[in-house]
Amino acid sequence: MMNANKNLLLIGASRGLGLALAKEYLGRGWGVVATIRTDTKTALNELSETSGGQLEIEFVDINHPDQVSALRARLASRRFDMLFVNAGVTNDDRETIANVSTDEFVRVMVTNALSPMRAIETLQDVVLPTGTIGIMSSGQGSVANNENGNHEVYRGSKAALNMFMRSFAARHKDDPRTLLLLAPGWVRTDMGGPQARLSIEESIPNLANTIAAQEGKAGLQYLDYLGRTVPW
Repeated sequence: MMNANKNLLLIGASRGLGLALAKEYLGRGWGVVATIRTDTKTALNELSETSGGQLEIEFVDINHPDQVSALRARLASRRFDMLFVNAGVTNDDRETIANVSTDEFVRVMVTNALSPMRAIETLQDVVLPTGTIGIMSSGQGSVANNENGNHEVYRGSKAALNMFMRSFAARHKDDPRTLLLLAPGWVRTDMGGPQARLSIEESIPNLANTIAAQEGKAGLQYLDYLGRTVPW
């Protein structure tokens, strides 16, 4: 059982930004329950071995609703200060709606929009009334800011995620919890690529600070890693 002051349920933490978030919150003294998709050893497992029991690992693929429901059942007696869903894939950024295959379109939309929202719908009750529900969105999900049209399938999936989260917020307008769509910036990860503008160290600590600054503020906000409002 965790004895940290605060607890985080982090969905998607095997690498990249999710792994960095796990490290960041462990460093801040939080207890972390973090998920990976398979029992293949990852950097998260190595982190767990040195966490002194502060980090617990669960297995769940959010594209399989039965696995998310099983996780909810395993956590039935637990309560968390924050649920954060970090899930995302990209496709060949040269593909447009004109030439992307149906299978590839469905893969990106299900992983980036449908599955994260299903995870929130299923797991929301383990979050304290004073807590936060956050999702990793992207600045590319901004319809207003789309002036060059690149990465359009990925953009569409994140814009859909944002819209679904707005609908969730509308259905829970009396909920006191903080709801956040977060844009981490273009970060050098396996997904972001080596040309990205930001290092993980420039993004994730600031992202965690932004989350902390919104604590206790009910309703939904779409913010970047520096706390700036992103236009819808």
